[in-house]
Amino acid sequence: MLPPHSAYPPPPPAETPWFTGLLVAAFAAAVVAVAIMAFGSQLARINPALAVVLELVVVAGVAPSVWRLRRTPVWRWLVYGAAAGVLAGWSALLVGAA
Repeated sequence: MLPPHSAYPPPPPAETPWFTGLLVAAFAAAVVAVAIMAFGSQLARINPALAVVLELVVVAGVAPSVWRLRRTPVWRWLVYGAAAGVLAGWSALLVGAA
């Protein structure tokens, strides 16, 4: 007969891969920031108001699906990188517009 489960020690927690995770997050941020800037700048050439509305619609449409993945160990790095990329892309568009 096996001893109860409480007799076994819990497994040690896995260490967080900070270097690899931050590298993945930085890459995701760079890709998303470039995409936001390219999309926004080309739309702004047509109509600046249209660019703002479509940027908000795209981000608001993708955000709920992406945000659900933030608790998954591997995907969380991509989620946080994408969020940083959106903020960086919008900031760059605002600086470029001024």
